[in-house]
Amino acid sequence: MCLAIPGKVLKIDEQVATVDFGGARRDVRLDLLENVRKDDYVLVHAGYAIQVIDETDAKEILSFWEEVTRGVASA
Repeated sequence: MCLAIPGKVLKIDEQVATVDFGGARRDVRLDLLENVRKDDYVLVHAGYAIQVIDETDAKEILSFWEEVTRGVASA
């Protein structure tokens, strides 16, 4: 099973973006996508942005992850 995590693009330097994952910032490769812009939300898997998504979808996914991790932490 593969998981892709949404994050917000903060900065782009050629084919590398700095992406914010709820406070954790990571460098992400953009080689698989065209036309990624600052403030876009992207799905990231294994260090690569694999899809641009809209903000509403990104926030919905992040909300789901928050619920899931809260359940794991209380178990």
